[in-house]
Amino acid sequence: MPHSGEVIGFVLRGGQPLQSRTRSGPYKPKTHIHQVLPLARSLMGGARRTWVDVPDKGRLSGTWPSPRYRRPAGSPERSPRDSGALSGTSAAQQDRMWVLGLCGPDPFLAELLMAECDDRARRRSERRIKAAGFPRQKSLRAFDFDANPNVDPAVINTLAACDWVKKGLPLCLIGDSGTGKSHLLIALGTEAAMAGYRVRYTLATKLVNELVEAADDKQLTKTINRYGRVDLLCVDELGYMEHDRRGAELLFQVLTEREEKASVAIASNESFSGWTKTFTDPRLCAAIVDRLTFGGNIIETGTDSYRLAQTRARAEHAAG
Repeated sequence: MPHSGEVIGFVLRGGQPLQSRTRSGPYKPKTHIHQVLPLARSLMGGARRTWVDVPDKGRLSGTWPSPRYRRPAGSPERSPRDSGALSGTSAAQQDRMWVLGLCGPDPFLAELLMAECDDRARRRSERRIKAAGFPRQKSLRAFDFDANPNVDPAVINTLAACDWVKKGLPLCLIGDSGTGKSHLLIALGTEAAMAGYRVRYTLATKLVNELVEAADDKQLTKTINRYGRVDLLCVDELGYMEHDRRGAELLFQVLTEREEKASVAIASNESFSGWTKTFTDPRLCAAIVDRLTFGGNIIETGTDSYRLAQTRARAEHAAG
């Protein structure tokens, strides 16, 4: 327990005091943790350009600064957060491990920096979800498994862990309208975005139209590469409209670019045998089905629309 009058929270930046406090008696912070987040950001983000010295806790750095900033003698060439020692862990986990190693037994400083880590992780997830372009918010918690017994909750919870995205495997959601295909597609895409993967959502017809326009503008390679860079491509409403041979060939190029490298998740109201209505060339249709099913997961959501069932139930309740 520190003695009365001891200087606490003393931080140096470039040899000058950044913050210092003294206390008499037991230390009771009067400031809410989120009111001092700027200090945490100066410790975590500001260290990208300068060194921050914390007494008895070594040195703290983000990424190494530009050449005009000289590395102190005797310091490591790379910080633990930049090394490969933490490979395989998420950015949030790396931040937490780094903070715990930095702060040691200091609970206040640990809580301060952990709050900043949590805030950064939340903002990163929000940016990824927004960049995915989902038309509406859907979550697995809001999915009514009791209303659709064809969907196994255990399978969906396993998919929510996003191991299939990590392995670059495809996912097919097949079923009639109103059975929850789009809900599951958006919810699983959201889970992947929250797990740190780059996700993009699009309608099948919109994707084909974009590819056709890109081909006309001689931007096809750039567009295909843009879709190839995301970790998970969610294609909704595949099979609702027929695509001509050119559109099917362009879509095939996108799938080929991602084959066994990055995941594709599709939702379709047609079984695979009915895809010949969407892709009129049988050989091209077979090749597309092959790329969307090889080593992947196929979930059939059934034929009974629970949206229609809920509408009927409300109507009967109102009439009764």
